Amino acid sequence: MSPLEIAALLDLADRYVDLNRQPEKKIGLLRGRTVVNLFFENSTRTRTSFELAGKRLGADTINMSVATSSVKKGETLIDTAMTLNAMHPDVLVVRHPESGAVELLSQKVNGSVINAGDGNHEHPTQALLDALTIRRRLGRLAGLEVAICGDILHSRVARSNIHLLQIMGARVRAVAPPTLIPPGTDALGAEVHHRMDSGLRDVDIVMMLRLQVERMEGQYLPSVREYFHFYGLDAAKLAVAKPDALVMHPGPMNRGVEIDSEVADDIHRSMILDQVELGVAVRMAVLDALAATQGNAAP
Repeated sequence: MSPLEIAALLDLADRYVDLNRQPEKKIGLLRGRTVVNLFFENSTRTRTSFELAGKRLGADTINMSVATSSVKKGETLIDTAMTLNAMHPDVLVVRHPESGAVELLSQKVNGSVINAGDGNHEHPTQALLDALTIRRRLGRLAGLEVAICGDILHSRVARSNIHLLQIMGARVRAVAPPTLIPPGTDALGAEVHHRMDSGLRDVDIVMMLRLQVERMEGQYLPSVREYFHFYGLDAAKLAVAKPDALVMHPGPMNRGVEIDSEVADDIHRSMILDQVELGVAVRMAVLDALAATQGNAAP
């Protein structure tokens, strides 16, 4: 996406933030449309926010339970796609543990497909909501210094944020132990640091990531306790950032592992709950944009 396209989506999401704060939150933009949430991985924030986004735009929103679907009976992803396509959904929102699975599925269906996270690859709407959160608080993205810290190796959130933030003119640092930095991170344009004191120095935003132990095969760190000592965000480590630096986390948080409760709950510096709120608005904007390409204008 270009900077103009990203900015247009963020502008549209801004309008939906206002709508979501009103007593009457529903409009009829997607009346008659069907949105299917197809999540092959567990999710709370992303699935719920997509469900709310579809319903607030007036769509018929369906959550498919993969745990009880034919996928568990041996049906392939392509067969699942063909089956769903025969039911003529307008939008599929897909999360899958394998990188590239969402792209494959999009080639087999006629409706629109939204990537809600695929393997270690990308999570585009999370990056959009993170950008909106930063822009609403600081008024800009260009020129900011953003440190993304933690399990970058297994993080699709990190990859999407590295791409989007740089497109919008921010500078990105990747901060993690050597075992959790994927090869080629510097080639993406991110400045790599292995120490929190250098990685966080004078940054505007500190974005922490969850340790994704479910994706780890092998020994990536000596112990969780040692990881928190060196890489967990607490007040002492945050002190080297700018005095007004803000803290983010895509969730779910492991308190005492990647972030200290004192920092996570700081009402002046933590934007974690803002990220959750703005996630609904961003996903409404994405559905709106797809509706426009299918023949509906924005409200």
